[in-house]
Amino acid sequence: MKHRAGDVVDYIVTHLAMEERPSYPRPHIPAGPTSALIAADNPPPWYFLSLYGTVGQEYEWTDQFERPTEELQSYLGDPAVTLYTFLRAGWPHGFFLLDAREPGTCEIAYFGLVPDVIGHRFGGFLLETAVHMAWDRPGTRRVTVSTNTLDHPRALALYQKAGFSPERRVTLRRVLTRDRDLIGV
Repeated sequence: MKHRAGDVVDYIVTHLAMEERPSYPRPHIPAGPTSALIAADNPPPWYFLSLYGTVGQEYEWTDQFERPTEELQSYLGDPAVTLYTFLRAGWPHGFFLLDAREPGTCEIAYFGLVPDVIGHRFGGFLLETAVHMAWDRPGTRRVTVSTNTLDHPRALALYQKAGFSPERRVTLRRVLTRDRDLIGV
């Protein structure tokens, strides 16, 4: 169904969890151009927002743009929060952010690829890497992630394939920021 910017829509958030380290091995960086996964130490908000905005532009990722800069800086600078950027051929292909502020739990708070590389089979590599890195954090007994019906249509299936199980679903409402086709919303 076609919706316009400014329309109010309902969407479903699915919260997923993994209660034990997965049995699949840590993935290797895909062959090809020079690639690296870099952890950012206390990144400035503009860096996070540039990745967040690029990855989320098609999926209504707008909430962090409304967050006060000082609050975002404090969040990104927390030692229990780590932003990882997947660089390939000299430019960002995607990122994930691990948030281990809740004792025993590591949340994959943000995860995604830039639009230019969707469909090039980097999603599985990046997600499996994020999962292993979440489990590597001291004290982790559970890893969580969430997605919603405004995200990429294959996101939920990718998380389940990586070993996450849905725990709960919540229906929320928001105003769309751009025109888009929504299936089942």
